[in-house]
Amino acid sequence: MNEAPIGMFDSGVGGLTVMRAVMRRLPWESIIYFGDNARGPYGPRDIQEIRRFALEIAAFLESLGVKIIVVACNSATSAALLDIQRKSAVPVLGVVEPGARGAVQATRNRRIGVIGTRATVRSGAYRRAIHALDAGAHVHSRACPTLVDFVERGEVDGPRVEEEVRRYLNPLKKRGVDTLVLGCTHYPLLREVIGRVMGEGVMLISSDQEVAREVEENLSRRGYLREPGVSPFYRFMCSGDPEQAVSLGRIFLGPEVERVERIELPLGGCRP
Repeated sequence: MNEAPIGMFDSGVGGLTVMRAVMRRLPWESIIYFGDNARGPYGPRDIQEIRRFALEIAAFLESLGVKIIVVACNSATSAALLDIQRKSAVPVLGVVEPGARGAVQATRNRRIGVIGTRATVRSGAYRRAIHALDAGAHVHSRACPTLVDFVERGEVDGPRVEEEVRRYLNPLKKRGVDTLVLGCTHYPLLREVIGRVMGEGVMLISSDQEVAREVEENLSRRGYLREPGVSPFYRFMCSGDPEQAVSLGRIFLGPEVERVERIELPLGGCRP
C-alpha cells in the first residue's frame, strides 16, 4: 500500500472529467489536481511551449510526493508525455493511448474520427496511437478550437453550440466514421449534443474511463493502492484565478471543488 496521492494536471479544468472517473473507480485514493489556467488553453500554443509548461507542472507535482502522475490533457500528452516519463521518478500516464485503444476496440468499419484542439490534431498523436494498434484503420481528424470556449462559459447545449458542433462534425459524418474520439477533456461535457449530431450509429469514445482503469491497474501492479474505506483528500491548485477555477471546477466535477490554491510556476524547486 502507498498512502501518497495521485497527481493530475491539465491546462485548465477539463481534466476534472478524468479526475471524476478516477474518483468513481478508486474512491479511497487521494488526488492533487493542478490546472494551468493562467497559461491555458494549450491548444493554440506552440508544441515546444506546451512541452515546457507540462514538464514544469509534472516536476512540481512530483515534488509534492505523488505516487503517479496523470497528464489529464490531450495537448500536453501529445506534446510532452515521453519527455515527462523520461524525467520523472514515478509512473506517468497520458490520455491519448487509452482513447485510441477504446476507439480501435469499438469501431466496426475501421473508420475513426478524432476531434481535439489544434495542438492535439497537429501533433498526430492519436493517428500514431491508433495505427500502432491497427495499421489498417482510417483516421480522420478535425480541430475544433471554439468548443473549449463554449464549455468554459458553461454553455454545453442549445442552438449555438449545436450549430458549431455540426459545422465541425459534418465533414467527419461524410467520411462515414462509426467511432469518434473526443480528444479533449472538455468534450465529455458536450457528449449529449455531439451524440445527437453524429447519430445513434456512431460510438463516442472519451479517455476518462479508460484512464481510470489504467490508473487502477498501474497502482495495483505496484502494490500502491490504498486500503478501501480509508478517507481520501482532494487538493486543487491553479496558476491563475482561483475563484474562476472554483466556479468552473464545480461545473466539471461538483461540490468537491471547495477551494483552489493559486501556485505560480515555475517554482525554484521545479526542474525544467
